[in-house]
Amino acid sequence: MKTETSPPPSAFILPMKQITILTTGGTIAMRADADAGGAIPQLGGADFLAALPRDLAPIRIEAFANLPSAHFSLDDLWNLARRAAALGADDSVAGVVVTHGTDTLDESAYLCDLTIDSPKPIVFTGAMRTVSEIGYEGFANLAAALRVAADDAARNLGTLVVFNDEIHAARDATKTHTTALATFRSPEFGKLGHVYPHAVYIARQPARREFIPATRLEQNVHLLKLGVGMSAALFDFVVESLAARGVVLETLGGGRVPPTWLPSIARAINRGVAVVITSRVGAGWTMDRYGYTGAHHDLVQLGCWFAEGLSGPKARIKLMAALGTTHARDFFATA
Repeated sequence: MKTETSPPPSAFILPMKQITILTTGGTIAMRADADAGGAIPQLGGADFLAALPRDLAPIRIEAFANLPSAHFSLDDLWNLARRAAALGADDSVAGVVVTHGTDTLDESAYLCDLTIDSPKPIVFTGAMRTVSEIGYEGFANLAAALRVAADDAARNLGTLVVFNDEIHAARDATKTHTTALATFRSPEFGKLGHVYPHAVYIARQPARREFIPATRLEQNVHLLKLGVGMSAALFDFVVESLAARGVVLETLGGGRVPPTWLPSIARAINRGVAVVITSRVGAGWTMDRYGYTGAHHDLVQLGCWFAEGLSGPKARIKLMAALGTTHARDFFATA
């Protein structure tokens, strides 16, 4: 991997700690290209170093990839998390910043949060505008992420997402708008803190922390979102024809499915398929008080697992990591 190092800082705003930036591509590294017909990843470590202020901690830049995050494979995700874990275990590294495309940033960040057991900050950031567009915010986001990664207040918070000077827990953060600069939000509990020009302010701790000692990702895990009147045919195909190891269902409301889905779910669980329930709503846990057929209580009785407030994509990441251990059921609620 290619690495580059910054010159020593010329001011005393931040303590002398080395932060490693892992670049992966994404919009933060994109510039318009006439031949390609649009923006593509082009910026590298030297471009970031040249643009960053000199009052930051010493920086080392390592190029992991230069891809749009929509091109990431599960192997890319796993290898990125393992590289971040290795850097977190390096005594010479005080923190890690990952530049990443916004399309799948929340999934990569959450995988790191789940599978890296380190007190050091791992901070994901990126941009919504390319360097060719007016108002490009990539360098500002990167500088803010570096300040967070170098701050002692960010230790023991798990993996973080820093955008638009806001600090979010990886478990909570999700992309909420296709173009807005403030696209990353934490719908359930809100942000953890804010990056000011003179200080990093952490207002609260993450609501919960989990660690899954996964040795691999189980890739044969699928995500389905329910809509009104949907049949279970696609679910049956995933279970029977694709031999899925796990399926995450974004169910209706607080964890409800049409009654016609219950036999399919029962068959899948009897085959040993892990069926994880979350909600399509976007915030809140799956639980309710209803007694009608297909409500939450039926899913409990069938033996489904519950994702406790995670989005569908994050529940899938968690299930893939859990199935990469010998006791996957231990990492999900079952009632």
